[in-house]
Amino acid sequence: MIPDIDIPTYQSTPPPAECIDTEQVVPEFRARALAEGNEPLALVVYGILGALLGVVFTKGEVISWFRIYEMFRFESFHMYGIIGSAVATAALSIWLIRKFNLTTLHGEPIRLSPKDWGMSRVPAARYWMGGITFGFGWALLGACPGPLLALIGGGVSVMIAALVAALGGTWTYALLRDRLPH
Repeated sequence: MIPDIDIPTYQSTPPPAECIDTEQVVPEFRARALAEGNEPLALVVYGILGALLGVVFTKGEVISWFRIYEMFRFESFHMYGIIGSAVATAALSIWLIRKFNLTTLHGEPIRLSPKDWGMSRVPAARYWMGGITFGFGWALLGACPGPLLALIGGGVSVMIAALVAALGGTWTYALLRDRLPH
């Protein structure tokens, strides 16, 4: 049983660098998420965790163009093993969250809603079309968007163009989001 936690409500205005995608946070926690998610200490922790993830990606050769090339040519199990272990870890985590009704550090319940498969004529079209597009980009670039900063930090300066393109695509999507079918 999870004890009841008295969570104060925040009446202050959110910081100027607020998160745009707050519709996933339940209303009673929204102000707190905006306030705490942008605190300088939280941003430092996120930066440290990101740097550690970059080290893991580099040491595990996840950012290696050759390893990605091997994967798409079905010549090595290396990347499939890494991706498979990530999927297994996520599946176990979701099972534990549901089994034990886990909460966030602040006591907010973690709600995992079922996937919305969409209303298109082709079932789940947005997922498989997005996956194919992502896979083509990954194969052509030789890098997943996750380790782009690790690649740049490792001296692969050509990935700056990929980072600019990724940011441009994200910015374009944000501009067109309201006009796109979801």
